[in-house]
Amino acid sequence: MTLVFTLCSVNYLAQAHTLGDSLREQNPDFEYIIGLVDKLESKDIDKSKLPDYQLLEVDKINIPDFEGMCNRYDITELNTAVKPYYFDYFLKNRPEITNIVYFDPDIIVFDKLTQLENNLEKYNIVVTPHITTPYNDDKWQNEEDVVNTGVFNFGFVAISRSESAEKMVNWWCAKLYKECVIDLCNGLFVDQHWAEFFPVFFDKVLIDKYLGNNVAYWNLHERVCSNIEKKWFINENIPLQFFHYSGYLIAKPNEVSKYQNRIDFEHRTDIVPLFELYKNQLLNNNELYWKNFKCDYVKPKKVKRLLRVRKYLKMPLEKLAQVFES
Repeated sequence: MTLVFTLCSVNYLAQAHTLGDSLREQNPDFEYIIGLVDKLESKDIDKSKLPDYQLLEVDKINIPDFEGMCNRYDITELNTAVKPYYFDYFLKNRPEITNIVYFDPDIIVFDKLTQLENNLEKYNIVVTPHITTPYNDDKWQNEEDVVNTGVFNFGFVAISRSESAEKMVNWWCAKLYKECVIDLCNGLFVDQHWAEFFPVFFDKVLIDKYLGNNVAYWNLHERVCSNIEKKWFINENIPLQFFHYSGYLIAKPNEVSKYQNRIDFEHRTDIVPLFELYKNQLLNNNELYWKNFKCDYVKPKKVKRLLRVRKYLKMPLEKLAQVFES
């Protein structure tokens, strides 16, 4: 049995809803859970707009010192840091589950994931690289950016129940407890660089270079999309498994992603229908309603900055605040 989960705060529920709809259409036998890194009861929410999927709130999975993680992390870091803890929760509490798959909420699944299930019969862990061929231009993002943010993209990772996968999850939890930060100067980018150790530390890890998996702005230089008889393909003959709409903003529908300038709709008309589909599904799933909600667990950035600097200076928080105010 395969369980798929995603993680988001309330402001990303339209994306999580859209992912769930695509899974339900293509893989109806999969169980789907939205890990909610937020609180529903504290918000004045129109419950009729909630997605028709199980919501598992983060305070229900008993993360040790979760309050400390909330103090350390911003919303992106926190939503990433809890990822291995959800894997751990499912491994310990759902013994009937054989495969656990994580997708970022801004993903749509376009095909039955039979290939992934077949891989999980042979491997303990499956990851995908950002790119499989070099860039040949000077645009952003470039290969240096990939080095800075991680060779693999952990908007997707899958495990089969095994001793090696359990060891990986335990190790990953320990690392992300305090070190899931965006700090490029010190070589850290949330979970990505830590997870690069998976193929080194653990057994039977597949680096899946299949071009139909985790298609996104970072690898569109090597992948052309086409729709043939109502089915999407990459480079004409490779079935598209899932597309990752990382950095797409419905407020800027003419931009492929806020994180790059290599790919645009004018020169890549092949991807226009894919993004039109995504935009329309987000609107249908109440993106304009959800996007303005604030996450209850995240402190203001100024407070977090003070807490981080305080760690190094050993200065009382009140005194440090005075320094920043002056």
